[in-house]
Amino acid sequence: MNLASGGAAIDGSAYRYVVDLARHSPGRLDTTIEAWSAYGLALFALLMVLAWWRARRTGAPEALTALAVPVVVVLAYLVNDVLKMLVREDRPCQTLRVRTLEACPAHGDWSFPSNHAAIAAAAAVALLFVSRRLGALACLAAVAMAASRVWVGVHYPHDVLAGVVVGAVVALGSMSSLHARSTTLAGRLATAPPLRVLLSAS
Repeated sequence: MNLASGGAAIDGSAYRYVVDLARHSPGRLDTTIEAWSAYGLALFALLMVLAWWRARRTGAPEALTALAVPVVVVLAYLVNDVLKMLVREDRPCQTLRVRTLEACPAHGDWSFPSNHAAIAAAAAVALLFVSRRLGALACLAAVAMAASRVWVGVHYPHDVLAGVVVGAVVALGSMSSLHARSTTLAGRLATAPPLRVLLSAS
C-alpha cells in the first residue's frame, strides 16, 4: 500500500488550518510546543521509572507490571513502524508544501501512523495498569504529544489519531494479558537474585 500524497485528501484542510494557526501564534507558545514535541517523550520515561519505584513497595506482581510498561511501549513502536512501512504515506509538509515550525523530514520518513503518538499512547495506557494517577497524567500528556505533532507540521491529524489507536490497542492487549498472570510470573521470577532486586524494595 502506498498513500503517498493521498493523505491530504483525508484531512489536508484541517492540517493547513492548524499549521496556519501555529504560524500566527505567539513565539513563546510555538517554542514551548516545539520543545514538547521534540523532547516530551522523556516525561513518559520518567513516569515509567516513578511507577516502577513506587510499585516495588506494593509487591512483586505490581513491580513486574511496572517493568512491563517500557517493553510494551517498544512493542507498540515496532508494530507502528511496520504499519508505516506498509502504508508509506508522505509527510504533509512534503505534499502540501507549507511552511512549518519543525523542519520537514526527508522523503522515506513516512507519516502514517505517528510514532510519537503511538509511543505516548502506549505508555499512558500501560501506566494505567500500574497507577491510575500516573496513568491519567500520562493520558493528558499523550493527547498533548499527539496534538503537538500536527502543530509543528510533521503529521496530519489522522496520522496522530491512528498512532494513538495503535499504541492504545497494543498496550491494552499486552497489559491485560500480563495482568492476568502477574502473580504467577512474579512468583517464578522473584527466585532469581537479579530480578528479586527489581521486584522488591527490600
